[in-house]
Amino acid sequence: MFFMMLRYYMFYNLIVLINKFYKGSAMFKKILSLIAVLLLSASSANAQSATFINILTGGTSGVYYPLGVSLQKIYGDKIKGSKTQVQATKASVENLNLLQEGKGEIAFVLGDSLKFAWEGNEDAGFKGKLDKLRGIAAIYPNYVQIVASKGSNIKTLSDLKGKGLSVGAPKSGTELNARAILSAAGMSYKDLGKTEYLPFAESVELIKNRQLDATLQSAGLGVASLKDLANSVDVTVVSVSPDVIKKIGSPYVSAVIPANTYKGQTADVNTAAIGNFLVTHKDVPIDTVYQMTKLVFESLPDLVAAHAAAKDIDIKKATTGMPLPLHPGAEKYFKEKGIIK
Repeated sequence: MFFMMLRYYMFYNLIVLINKFYKGSAMFKKILSLIAVLLLSASSANAQSATFINILTGGTSGVYYPLGVSLQKIYGDKIKGSKTQVQATKASVENLNLLQEGKGEIAFVLGDSLKFAWEGNEDAGFKGKLDKLRGIAAIYPNYVQIVASKGSNIKTLSDLKGKGLSVGAPKSGTELNARAILSAAGMSYKDLGKTEYLPFAESVELIKNRQLDATLQSAGLGVASLKDLANSVDVTVVSVSPDVIKKIGSPYVSAVIPANTYKGQTADVNTAAIGNFLVTHKDVPIDTVYQMTKLVFESLPDLVAAHAAAKDIDIKKATTGMPLPLHPGAEKYFKEKGIIK
């Protein structure tokens, strides 16, 4: 900033000097035009020297958003000359499409959405193969968490028939999970009494107001929205059996929501888990991605403080299940750490 002000001061004095000798002449106008071009070039060069990092997350009541806010501070403090911001979105599918358009530098996404994006699965919300995407790292798993009000008498997946269920924003990663789970259980949205396509917090409010029976949320354990729900009304956490998960196949795996994750949940509940990933695009500079990757793994205590889901981030598993090529910047870091050869 100091050097930029000094540059403008020098240009100002130059104009004063030229005005003294060439005021009103054609030469004066030409010199002024040249100085204007030089000033614009200097401003442009200064803007280009900044490292812009837009972090694509999800809804503010999910897990992606608080982790994104933590990354914004980490990158802002530790990447010299960076300008960072966090963008709340509809999560995975929107994030991937934004990256393809160059409208973000790093994004949180679900593994199945990432796979569909790389394949160009139109039914999943992608018009074609998103070939500009590049991987950064596998992070923590998302758990498919189906939570119903106790008054709805929903205890199993089949009990959802004829009931009202919120499945997440349209074509979001959560909504893709909902379709997959119901299909493997021999059901579809047609079997539900009502299907709502709402973000986490809005789904919870409807259940609190007895306008909805249940919500399916794909997120890290202890997600704020479901904690809020369980603290407000009596709830049942609905199990997804290993047989149902086996029918879906990779990248879904069987997992457990431990007892007491939510108020009133006195026993372990089986469900499906899907890995989350950090993703970028090929036009982000190698050094920027290298630093972004490095700082994720060197700042885990800060991320865990933002949300407990980050406890499951493990550098040894950073490339596990990655369905697309790593960005060279991430690759450089993992080679340094001996994760890949």
